[in-house]
Amino acid sequence: MVNAFACANKVVLGQVKTSEKSNEITAIPELIQLLNVKGALVSIDAMGCQTSIAKEIVGQGGDYLFTLKNNQETLCKAVANAFAETRKAPLGGLTFEQKRGRIEARTYHVLKAEEVSKMFPQWPQLKTLGMSMSFRQQQDKAPELTYRYHISSACLSEKQLAEAVRSHWAVENSLHWVLDVSMGEDACHIHQNHGAENWSMLRHLALNMLRAESSKGSIPAKQKRVWMKANYLEALLTAGFSSMIN
Repeated sequence: MVNAFACANKVVLGQVKTSEKSNEITAIPELIQLLNVKGALVSIDAMGCQTSIAKEIVGQGGDYLFTLKNNQETLCKAVANAFAETRKAPLGGLTFEQKRGRIEARTYHVLKAEEVSKMFPQWPQLKTLGMSMSFRQQQDKAPELTYRYHISSACLSEKQLAEAVRSHWAVENSLHWVLDVSMGEDACHIHQNHGAENWSMLRHLALNMLRAESSKGSIPAKQKRVWMKANYLEALLTAGFSSMIN
C-alpha cells in the first residue's frame, strides 16, 4: 500500500494498493494523479526517485524532493562530488537532539543545481542539491556519521531543506508507528479480495478524525474515550466530517 501524508496537518490524503506483479514505482504516479499537488513540495522515499515520477509531479504544478541512493548511483555520486568542499569546511548551523541515551547532531547544506542539471537533463526543472549530515552517539554503540543527498525542483534554502527532510522522516512516527501500535495494522492478517485495502482506508479515516478533534490527548487516549463516551464520539465524528468538507 502506498500512502500520501500531509506532514503539516498530519492527515492521510490518499492511498493506492500495489498490485501483486508490480511495486511502488508504478503505484506512486497513480496516487499522485489522484491528488492536487499544485504548489506542494512532494517528498518520496528513495525508491520513488524516478524521472517519470518527477515529471508527473512537475506536470501537475508541484515540486519534488527526492533522497538519492544506489538506485540512482551516478546522480548520487555527482551530487556528493558537488559537496566535496562543503564536507571539508568547518561545520556550522548544527542542531542537537538528546533523548533516551542518544545524542544526535544535524546540519543541512544546499547548492544550486546548474552544473548537475546540465549533466542530467532528464530530471525536470532540477534547481537544488541538498546534503544532510547527521552524527549520532548512542550508549554502548559506535558513533555514526551519515551523509544523505537530495535533489529538488524547488529553490530551497538550508532551513527549508531541513524542515522538509525532518518532516519526511517524521512520517514514521506520525503515521506508520501510530497505525501499527495504536491500530494494530501489522497484526492484521486480513488479505482476501480488497480486505487489506478497505481496512487500511478505514484506519486512515479513523486516524484523520481522531486528529481533527481538537481536545488534548494522545491517539490511544482518544480511542478509549470514544469507546466509553457517546457524546465524545459524536463530537469526534462532527469534527472529522467537518474537516473533510472544509
